[in-house]
Amino acid sequence: MPSNRELFFRYLGQTSAFPLAVEIERAEGVYMYGQDGKRYVDLISGIGVSSIGHRHPRVVQAVKDQAEKYMHLMVYGEFVQSPQVKLAELLAQHLPHSLNNVYLVNSGSEATEGALKLAKRHTGRTEIVCFRKAYHGSTQGSLSVMGDERMKNAFRPLLPDVRTLDYNAIEQLDQISARTACVIAETIQGEAGAIVPENGFLQALRQRCNETGALLIFDEIQAGFGRTGKLWAFEHFNIVPDILLLAKGMGGGMPIGAFVASAEIMQSLSHSPVLGHITTFGGNAVCAAAALANLEVITENILWEGVLEKEKLFRETLRHPAIKSIRGKGLMLAVEFENFEQNKRIIDRCLESGVLTDWFLFADNCLRVAPPLIITNEQIVDACQVILDAIE
Repeated sequence: MPSNRELFFRYLGQTSAFPLAVEIERAEGVYMYGQDGKRYVDLISGIGVSSIGHRHPRVVQAVKDQAEKYMHLMVYGEFVQSPQVKLAELLAQHLPHSLNNVYLVNSGSEATEGALKLAKRHTGRTEIVCFRKAYHGSTQGSLSVMGDERMKNAFRPLLPDVRTLDYNAIEQLDQISARTACVIAETIQGEAGAIVPENGFLQALRQRCNETGALLIFDEIQAGFGRTGKLWAFEHFNIVPDILLLAKGMGGGMPIGAFVASAEIMQSLSHSPVLGHITTFGGNAVCAAAALANLEVITENILWEGVLEKEKLFRETLRHPAIKSIRGKGLMLAVEFENFEQNKRIIDRCLESGVLTDWFLFADNCLRVAPPLIITNEQIVDACQVILDAIE
């Protein structure tokens, strides 16, 4: 009888020649457990997903309760479904007044796709501006605004009229013009290796969009829901986007995403043509119920308040001559090493010792630190010691 591992390689489409291929039997809190009972500390939250930990009891209960009532009823936007309505209301209550209209989708990639369509439709313009080393998903539209040519070239032609600038380069912002429909930027760049905006860059970007009438899209698919020490990363910079992208940490482990704008902007998708963006499973009732419970846990417990202290503990504990720098904000950190080979050896040793971490798509010499927000100080110190031992 073939093992699950053998069937994994035989029947599932592979994303690389070297998947981790660890078989997990169950997960809870910050821990995952293999079939042999081995315990792993999840130091990356399933890549920014399990912000309140794996299988949080309130999320599990919300899933069970909703599944007992109904699951899929109708394509998004046609029926009044309580989980969707309550989730959108709670999101709007915790966002600036101008971000008051929520379109629920399946994933971060679809949030990007919907937002790009919305910006083109609302402005009547075609040009999209993005940034190098940006990651916004891997469907064709989101791939078009990815800032790495190696990942894009095999799939061309992609969307036309896309202009790519350097992140943190204020002097390039004059390339945004009256023909620019939108500028899409990660508030903190994720796959570039947790790059934080510098020297008023985002403020200058907001001002340039104001001057030209371009819509500003902030991608907080990785940075949102408390990960940076505020509920939304843009709060660190005292500016507000025109469109906000959410996913990953939104669903408490269930697949869901959203793009959020003002009602005025969002209504552009409802006419000329009607059904300007449609999705069958976006805002699925069970996923929306899970996302509602997840957001309630985050906001009721103000989970972001302890994040900056936890960042400080990581920075103070992870000290070693081999560590060149630690970049990022809150629990969205990149530990920089000399090269990918050194980083990969450390990641592999950490996994052997029961700590799961990872590298970044466009910064493969950096080790990813993005644990659940509920991680304790003791768990941080223990995980850091495993990393330090792996370096040695």
